Amino acid sequence: MDDSVLDTIGSPLVRVSSPPGTTVAAKLESRNPGGSAKDRPARAMVRAAEAAGELEPGDAIVEPTSGNTGVGIAVAGAAKGYDVHIVMPASKSRERRRLIRAYGAEIDLVEGDITAARERADELESRGMVQLSQFDNAANPDAHYETTGEEMLDQLDGRTPDALVCGVGTGGTITGVGRRLREAFPEMDVVAVEPAANAVLSGDEPSEDAFQGMGPGFVSPNLDTGLLDGVLRVELADAEAECRRLAREEGILVGQSSGASNLAARRVAASLADGDDPGYRPVAVDGWESRPDAGATNGEPVVVTVYWDSGERYMSTGLFAANDGDES
Repeated sequence: MDDSVLDTIGSPLVRVSSPPGTTVAAKLESRNPGGSAKDRPARAMVRAAEAAGELEPGDAIVEPTSGNTGVGIAVAGAAKGYDVHIVMPASKSRERRRLIRAYGAEIDLVEGDITAARERADELESRGMVQLSQFDNAANPDAHYETTGEEMLDQLDGRTPDALVCGVGTGGTITGVGRRLREAFPEMDVVAVEPAANAVLSGDEPSEDAFQGMGPGFVSPNLDTGLLDGVLRVELADAEAECRRLAREEGILVGQSSGASNLAARRVAASLADGDDPGYRPVAVDGWESRPDAGATNGEPVVVTVYWDSGERYMSTGLFAANDGDES
């Protein structure tokens, strides 16, 4: 018997439809108690703040987020007895707001993108709230190093992954998982995925914040660019079409960033199987250098990725309306 809902965090690794001669496998993070990958850093950041004496009984937590981290922190706050105040862009899905409120947290909606939310959270922190700072907090990638990456190693059942292909928001997942898998498999590629319309890692100027949970429009301090072999860009329409395909053909309901990650993972797997250039774009930030063995593989390629959350929190966006014409 677990002592707390926070002790139930963990998810399966599932083989999904893959190009011929390859294996693409995804961590189904919707299986976490709060329904997303963000439960992991939420729990870790709260624990780290407690251990450092920065968070004590009676304190209130504030955090800017596009939604999933807010849900995770609301879960952790409810389980541990903290008041939680979430700041998020008003453009994000209604389901996320409702989930956060259902766990007893308050929401402050702001016009603009995640940068505007961060500014508002800084203001509330100056009034005495404790900000966990997911974009800067080392507990974020550490959580994925210690849990997500470690679980993957067990679930691969002795198989060697050739690439981790992963969407980037705070950078915590790709950094933590990438570090852990790279320790075990030094020749493995680590490939970032970002929105085509907001491709700052590829050197573009920040643009629209249409993807929910991916592509914040800046390079997060928690993203270890030294791990990356390159970056792939995905169009929003293509990601959404992939979400609908996964639901209809594989019984897996996911959101936009998961659809984008899966498209990129399939692309990498196919290129490795055919011996083609994977087509990674260089990462246009200081300190990045391409590894000479990037794209190498032995035997049947194995590519792992992450599905961040469930598509249930995107229903109000019309993401799945194309399935049956019902937009109510």
